[in-house]
Amino acid sequence: MSDSTPEPTPEIVQQPTLAAATEKNRIATLPPGSREQILALGRYLLQTEVHTYAFSVAANSILSLFPFIVLMLTIARVVFHSPQMEVVVGDVLRSFLPASAETQDFVVRNMALLPHKQVQIFSLIALLITSTGVFLPLEVALNRVWGVHKDRSYLRNQIISLGLAFSVGVFAMISVAFSEAQQRFLTWIFFGHTQNIFYRFLTTAFLDILATVTGVAIFFLIYWILPNRKIPPRAVLPAAVVAGLLWGVARILYILALPRLDFQAMYGPFYISVGLMIWAFLSGLILLAGAQFSAVRYVRVHSED
Repeated sequence: MSDSTPEPTPEIVQQPTLAAATEKNRIATLPPGSREQILALGRYLLQTEVHTYAFSVAANSILSLFPFIVLMLTIARVVFHSPQMEVVVGDVLRSFLPASAETQDFVVRNMALLPHKQVQIFSLIALLITSTGVFLPLEVALNRVWGVHKDRSYLRNQIISLGLAFSVGVFAMISVAFSEAQQRFLTWIFFGHTQNIFYRFLTTAFLDILATVTGVAIFFLIYWILPNRKIPPRAVLPAAVVAGLLWGVARILYILALPRLDFQAMYGPFYISVGLMIWAFLSGLILLAGAQFSAVRYVRVHSED
C-alpha cells in the first residue's frame, strides 16, 4: 500500500546580497581574499540604490551648504564679535570647497555680504530641514549595509540628524579655532610679514590637514551613530580613517582636475553649483564605500573568532 503523504517540497534558498543580508547569513557570502573583497566593494558601488542614496545626499548637501556658511559667519560676527575669526572662517570654508581659488573667493565673499537678521533666521530654518535630507538617506543606506531592516521613526531620525548637524558645526568651529591659533603663531614666527610664499604654503598645508582630520571625525560619527543598531567604535574607526584620508586626497585631485573639466563652458553661470554637486556625489560614494568596508571587515573578523 502506497503512502499518500506528499513529499515535502524542497525549500528554495535565495542567496542574500551584501547590502541586504542579515549579519548571520552575510558571513557565508563574504569573499575570503582581499582582492575579492575589493571586487565586492566595487560591485556594491555599482548598485543602483547606492547611486540613488549618493545623489540624494549630494542634493541635500548643496541645499545645506550655503545656510551652513551663513550660520558660521553669523557665529563669528554676532557671537564672538571677531573680524579676525570671520576671516579665518572664510579660510576654513575655502579649504573645504572643492573649487578653484577664484571660485572659493567668489563664494566666501558673496556669502559674507548676506548675514542680516532675516537671512540668518531663514538659514537656520533651512539648515534644520535640509540636514534631515542629508542624514535620512544615509541612515537607510547604512542600515542596509549592516543588515538592519528596520529604520528609525521620522521623529527619532530628526533628533539624530539634528545632533549630527550640531556635531558638524562644533567640528567646524574647532577647526576655525585651531586655524586662528595657527595663523597667529605663524604671524609671530614671521614677525608680521605674512605676504610671502612660505607663509601661504604653511597656512594652506595646515588647512588641508585640518580639513582631512575633520572629515575623518565626521565620517566616524556617521558610521558609529547613524545606523539603527549598536556598533562598537573600533568596528568603524579604521574605515573612518581610510575613508577620511581618501576623501582628502580625492578633494585635492578633484580641484586639480577642475580646469580640464571646464564646467563653466558647459553650464555657464551654474558651473559652481554643478561642480559642488558632483563633488558631493563623489563624497557620498566614498562615505558609503567606507561603511560597506567597515561592515564587511567587522563581520569577517568576528566570523573567524
